[in-house]
Amino acid sequence: MKAESPLLLFFAVCLAAVEVGCGTTVEYGDAKAVETVTVDFGSTDLQMIAEKMVRSMLAAPVIAEANRPVLQVSAVRNQTGEHIDTKAITDKIRTTLIQSGRVQFTASDARQEMVDELQYQRDSGYVDPSTRTPMGRHVGASYLLTGDIASIRKSKDDTKDVYYKITLNLVDLETGLIAWTDEKEIRKREE
Repeated sequence: MKAESPLLLFFAVCLAAVEVGCGTTVEYGDAKAVETVTVDFGSTDLQMIAEKMVRSMLAAPVIAEANRPVLQVSAVRNQTGEHIDTKAITDKIRTTLIQSGRVQFTASDARQEMVDELQYQRDSGYVDPSTRTPMGRHVGASYLLTGDIASIRKSKDDTKDVYYKITLNLVDLETGLIAWTDEKEIRKREE
């Protein structure tokens, strides 16, 4: 029995060494650092798109000459062959525009929750009538932010080339006219 103990100890130490050697290292990185792991859509692409679109929109007369117009975000249609979280793009743009203090946005993502809460306050009997939020006072949007993202992928041997183009439009809800539009192109190559 005593002869087995050193052998068992030896195998336990070897197993522990293998486990330590196979572990992966996780580190935090700079969220704004350029990310070029693959040619697929990534965080750098999202940030470049948002920065260009916000700068362009704030310089456009529809925003620059208006008194804090009210916008609503619509979905950006993903016409690429890969999963791209287009909501992350519009969230980044909306956040930066709101922080500029030059525009306002309707909370269209939370519309049903707002309706439910207003109905609860009005109908449940649990809310003091003097503290109820009045109904019928939501502000309507004047403009709808919408768009598309498309890509062209090509490959030959070990080379991959991907071209992305995102187009955004700010549509005047009263007239149906496009009040602002811009696009951002990105090309990535992997060899």
